[in-house]
Amino acid sequence: MRLLLVEDDGSIAEPLIKGLEREGFEVQRVSSGAAAIAAPEADLVLLDLGLPDMDGRDVCRELRSRSDVPIIIVTARGEEIDRVVGLELGADDYLVKPFGFRELVARIRAVTRRSGDNRDRNDGPRSIGPIAIDRRTRKVSVGGAAVELTRKEYDLLALLASDPGALRTRQEILEAVWDEHWYGPTKTLDVHMASLRRKLGDPTLIETVRGVGFRMHVSPDE
Repeated sequence: MRLLLVEDDGSIAEPLIKGLEREGFEVQRVSSGAAAIAAPEADLVLLDLGLPDMDGRDVCRELRSRSDVPIIIVTARGEEIDRVVGLELGADDYLVKPFGFRELVARIRAVTRRSGDNRDRNDGPRSIGPIAIDRRTRKVSVGGAAVELTRKEYDLLALLASDPGALRTRQEILEAVWDEHWYGPTKTLDVHMASLRRKLGDPTLIETVRGVGFRMHVSPDE
């Protein structure tokens, strides 16, 4: 598995690379945002936010705009707003320095596993009311018009669409779309849900069951 490590601090990068290589990962390290954007696509990106030439959030945005590659933000910025913004930009996980090496490896494997599970679960086309989901290409349209979703927005929609009308609890969604041991703010689910509804153009397509969770709206004649 090829990892792209975006980290400008050599004292952090070098022991991290040695440890990851011992775990069987192939690691390419770059020390700037421009180099990260220009690098060949990897299987997963470990992205620091404090880069010398640009904000790591801009790197995350650029990578996500052109690829579904899993991204784990690894940074010293631990405020809740930083986590929410990073995840909203399309990162799959957010790990705050200092962290344990074993935790990092576990998160890499969890994100990789979820990415594979989502691809398997989402295989094949599906239409629900005005929403059409092409699971092979991960493309979505509403009323025939293409809708651009982030990776997490797509996974969230695909989960709800996998069983239209079924209630998914907040915890169930966080475990399925984010992590079975999710430690981040639950507010990130609300942020992604608000963005997804906005992009779908009709907030009633996804119903909120207050205090419990969400479900995909199904018309009586569907």
